[in-house]
Amino acid sequence: MAFRKALKGTAIIGTGAAAALLGISQLSEYRKTQARLAYVAAEGELKQPFKDELPTRQAQLSTLQDTEEFDVLVVGGGATGSGCALDAVTRNLKTALVERNDFSSGTSSRSTKLIHGGVRYLQKAIMKLDYEQYMMVKEALHERSNLLNIAPHLSAPLPIMLPVYKWWQLPYYWAGIKMYDLVAGGQCLKSSYVLSKNKALELFPMLKKDKLVGAIVYYDGQHNDARMNLAIALTAARHGAAIANYTEVVHLLKKTDAGTGKEKVCGARCRDVITGNEFDVKAKCVINATGPFTDSLRKMDDGKNTNICQPSAGVHIVIPGYYSPDNMGLLDPATSDGRVIFFLPWEKMTIAGTTDTPTDITAHPIPREEDINFILNEVRNYLSPDVEVRRGDVLAAWSGIRPLVTDPNSKDTQSICRNHIVNVSDSGLVTIAGGKWTTYRSMAEETLDAAVAAHRLGGGPSKTVGLVLEGGQDWSPTLYIRLVQDYGLENEVAQHLAATYGGKAFDVAKMARVTGKRWPIVGNRLVSEFPYIESEVRYAVKEYACTAIDVIARRTRLGFLNVQAADEALPRIVDIMGKMLDWSDKKRTEELEAAKKFLYLEMGYRSRSEQLTGTTEITLDTQEVAKYTNRFHKFDKDSKGFITTVDVQRVLQNISVQIDENALHEILNEVDLNKNGQVELNEFLQLMSAVKKGQVSDSRLAILMKTAEESLDLRGPVTVDRSGGGV
Repeated sequence: MAFRKALKGTAIIGTGAAAALLGISQLSEYRKTQARLAYVAAEGELKQPFKDELPTRQAQLSTLQDTEEFDVLVVGGGATGSGCALDAVTRNLKTALVERNDFSSGTSSRSTKLIHGGVRYLQKAIMKLDYEQYMMVKEALHERSNLLNIAPHLSAPLPIMLPVYKWWQLPYYWAGIKMYDLVAGGQCLKSSYVLSKNKALELFPMLKKDKLVGAIVYYDGQHNDARMNLAIALTAARHGAAIANYTEVVHLLKKTDAGTGKEKVCGARCRDVITGNEFDVKAKCVINATGPFTDSLRKMDDGKNTNICQPSAGVHIVIPGYYSPDNMGLLDPATSDGRVIFFLPWEKMTIAGTTDTPTDITAHPIPREEDINFILNEVRNYLSPDVEVRRGDVLAAWSGIRPLVTDPNSKDTQSICRNHIVNVSDSGLVTIAGGKWTTYRSMAEETLDAAVAAHRLGGGPSKTVGLVLEGGQDWSPTLYIRLVQDYGLENEVAQHLAATYGGKAFDVAKMARVTGKRWPIVGNRLVSEFPYIESEVRYAVKEYACTAIDVIARRTRLGFLNVQAADEALPRIVDIMGKMLDWSDKKRTEELEAAKKFLYLEMGYRSRSEQLTGTTEITLDTQEVAKYTNRFHKFDKDSKGFITTVDVQRVLQNISVQIDENALHEILNEVDLNKNGQVELNEFLQLMSAVKKGQVSDSRLAILMKTAEESLDLRGPVTVDRSGGGV
C-alpha cells in the first residue's frame, strides 16, 4: 500500500519527465565535457616551477610580503579555497592563499569520507520533478568521476549496501538506485545489483537477519578527505601559488575606484599566527572561501551585511573494524528521526555518521554525547543481536560544521540554498559558500569564472578537469611492492605510504631511519598497531605542518582513528618536530598540552573519561564483587587498599612479563580517577562495572590483571598484548 501511495500519480509522468530531463542533460553534459577537455592542457604544458621541491613556509610568507600585487588572493584553505587557488594558478593568474589555521583544519577534514552524487537528492528530484536538484546530482556524479581519476591513491570506489526489510521497498529502492546509475551514464563506477537475503548476509554477516528480504548494492567513491585537501593545496603550490597556513586576515584593504568613486577591496592585512608579524597582501581580487566563517569576512567588507550561513553540526564516530566487512559499506536511508546514516569501512576501522543539528559557529566543534549515542542506537537497529554495540568501543568521535547558506541575491533570504552560492559584493569581494566536498572543483571553477568576469583578470578558461593532484602522477596499485623491495619496509607500512602519498611515498621512505632489527630494515612505527612511521612526521614539516595537531589530525589520521593511540604517539611526534623546528622546552610542553586538549575535546577523549568517573555506579552482583576484589588483592599484597606501578611490576616479574614503566603509568592513569598516582579498590570495581555495562571496552588494566591472575593460577608465562582501547 505504501509503495503504491509513493508512486501514485508520479509513476508515468515522473518516469517520462525524468527520461526527458535525462536525455537533454546527458547531451548538454557531453558537449560541456568535450568543451572542457579541449582546454585541459597536458601536464608538461602547465607551468610547474616547484616540481622537485616545495618552497618552505617561510619562503611562501616572503613571497606573500614581497609580491607587489597578486591577481587573486584566496582566504580559506579548505577544499573549496584550495580548489580556487589551484584553478586560479593554472589559469596563469598570480595567486595567493592564506588560511588562519591549518589546511583542512575545519569542515573539510571532518566529513563522512564519501565522494558521492547524493542518492537522496536524486530521489527528491524525481519525486518532486525538481530539475535543479537533478542537475546538482548530475554535476556531483561528474565530479566524483573526475576526483577518482585525479587522485587514485587517495580515493577508490566503495560498494554500499542498502538492506531491505519490506518486500514493497525492494522494487522501489531498486528503481531509485538504477536511476542513480543511469544519471551517472558513462561515469557510473560499477552497476548496482540486487542480493538475496542469504547473499547479503554472506557479504555483510553482521547484518540483522530478522525480516531481512534482500539488499541492493550500489557504488560511490571514498577518500581520505584531509589528505585530499592537502593534495589540492600542494598541487597549487607546485604550480606557483603562494600558500601559507596559520596566516589570518586582520582586515580587508580597500581603495577608491577612480571611475566610480566607490571603495573596492584590493587585498588584506594579514598576520602570521605563529610569529605575530603583520603584513599587507595586495590583490586585484579577493575570494572569500572560509566555509562556516563566511559571514566574518563578509562583515569585514561591509558591517551591514546580514548573516547568510546557517551552520549545522554533523557528528561521526569511529569504532573497531570488526563491526563491518573490509570492503562493504551500509546505508540506513531512514533513521528513527528521518536522517540518513552511513556505516563505512575506513582506514581499517568503521566510521558511522552523520547527525544534522543546528549549532553555533566555532573553530573547535565538540561531539555531543547524545549524538554519539544516537548513532550507536541506529547502528544497533541494523546489526545482528549477536553483535554487542558497546559505547566503550567508540575509538574517536568528532563534529564537523556544515555551512548551509541562504542566497543573498534571492528575494527569499530565509530559504536554505540546496547547492552553493557565488556572490560578488559591491566592493568586489567574491564569496563562495555552501556546496559539498565532492563538487569543490566545479565550485572553484564557477567562482573563478565570476572573479575573472568581475575584475577583468583574463587568464583563460579552467584547466582543472583531469589535472592530476599531488602524488597521483607516479602512483600504481603495485607501487607498495617497490617500497618493500627497495627500502625494506613492512608490507602494511608500504601499503599505507602508497595509499597516502602516492608517488611521493618514496620521499617519505628515504627519510625513514634504520630500525636495528632484522625486519623491517627501516620504518619505526609511532604506535605498534597503526602503520604510521616516524619519517612521516619529518615529511609532514615539508608539507607545512606547524603543530603536533597538524600531524595527528591531518598529515596522518591517527587522531581521527584512535585518540588513545594518538595520545601515546604525541611525545615522540613532539620530539621529532621539536628537533626539526628548533622548539624550546617551553614550546614543546605547549605543543604537547595543546594536542592533548585537542584530543580531549574535539576528538572525543573527554567522552571516554565521562564513561568512568568517581560517581560511576557499581552494578556488580555479590559474586562479581568477590571475584574482582580477590583479583585486586593478588596485586595489593600489603593490603594497602590501592595498587601502584610497583605492585603491578612485581606481579608481572613473577610471571616473566615485561612492560615499559612509562606504558604502565599510562595504563594505571586511565583508571586513576582522582589522579593520585594509585588505583584504589573502589576505582577498580567501578572500572569492572563499566566494562560489564559496555561503557568501557578493552581496558588495558582490566585485561592485564585478568591475564596475570590466570597466569599466576597456572604458574606459567604469558604474553600480554596491548589492547586497542576506546573512548
